[in-house]
Amino acid sequence: MLWQPSLSERYTRMSDADLAMAISDRRRRLGEQLVILGHHYQTDEIIRHADFTGDSLKLSQLAGSVAGERDVRWVVFCGVHFMAESADMLTSEDVQVILPDLSAGCSMADMADIDDTIAAWDAISGSLARAGWTGRLVPVTYVNSSAAIKAFVGDRDGACCTSSNADRVFEWAMSQGDDVKILFLPDQHLGRNTAAKFGIDVARHTCVYDPRLTRQGEPFGGATEEQLLRSQAILWAGHCSVHKLFRPEHCHKIRQANADPRSRQQPVRILVHPECAKEVVDLADLSGSTEYIINTVRKSPPGSRWAVGTEHHLVDRLRREQEVRGVEVRILSDCQCMCTTMYRIDQPHLLWVLDGLCGIGTAADGSDGAPVARNVITVATDVRNSALRALSRMLELTTPQPVN
Repeated sequence: MLWQPSLSERYTRMSDADLAMAISDRRRRLGEQLVILGHHYQTDEIIRHADFTGDSLKLSQLAGSVAGERDVRWVVFCGVHFMAESADMLTSEDVQVILPDLSAGCSMADMADIDDTIAAWDAISGSLARAGWTGRLVPVTYVNSSAAIKAFVGDRDGACCTSSNADRVFEWAMSQGDDVKILFLPDQHLGRNTAAKFGIDVARHTCVYDPRLTRQGEPFGGATEEQLLRSQAILWAGHCSVHKLFRPEHCHKIRQANADPRSRQQPVRILVHPECAKEVVDLADLSGSTEYIINTVRKSPPGSRWAVGTEHHLVDRLRREQEVRGVEVRILSDCQCMCTTMYRIDQPHLLWVLDGLCGIGTAADGSDGAPVARNVITVATDVRNSALRALSRMLELTTPQPVN
């Protein structure tokens, strides 16, 4: 996690309404040179200020296109650190990408350290070579990973993916030779669910590499050399802290309620994100990316009832949106399944970075001064070039999503 300086009381003591008014004023001042991107998991107070909203894939596409369509100087990314890194790599060098709070990270992305990843690659490759395997090991990283991991994948002719296009990227990777194994980083659940959809027997032909176990003395992250040899997908031991909270018993509870003969309502359908454990995905009616979840609910007929397994604020926003047309939406679990690092982006931090761009309060004495770009996210050139190979392959394998 990067260090984020504390804000002055000027920002922390403002009311929500005053913050919103001030942010709207700064947006007017900066005009077309500013673009604010908001991830779906953000709170309503941030989403209302976003020019565009989307999941990680959609925002990656927007970052690479919007800045090329008009004279954009600043992209303020209301998301987490890896998203801002991707936006920096997908925009021209004269566009500055800003993350309002540097401490907005991603616990999943942090689970794949670059040194651990290099060590894993060498250990796995060495083991397979000793066993006489002559196929190709292809790295695929979920976009929820650091620029360093994306560069590692790009340097080895792999690809990034998102939950929207993991199926397509997995299919591409498996087509890269007669005998292919995938090293899937850093979310084991998305990797396992995608492998199962591809037709792989995940119980026998996948295994998990846990770098924590390697540091404790197990050379292959808890896997055996025999497991590595027979596996078609080697899954990194990472996960999403939000989607991990959805469990099979939550699905069973819905099924039991549906089976109640006294109920006269439509049965509740279960719709989950593929970052959930396979046991949950297998029990759901449907699974898909954040955009898929939103579009599925929006297209469902009046009277439909949904239990959705993804982040709390998104589900609650969908619930309120769909009430007006008679569609019932609830979260699959009663617990508060929230992305806490995403919520570090709030109105005080958003106003603080916009004030900097406007030169408001930037002088040493707190008066107005020269404009200052705060919290600019910059990926080093050598890392950028390698990571772009993996990101570009992801985008080449993806149908552009509509802009809203």
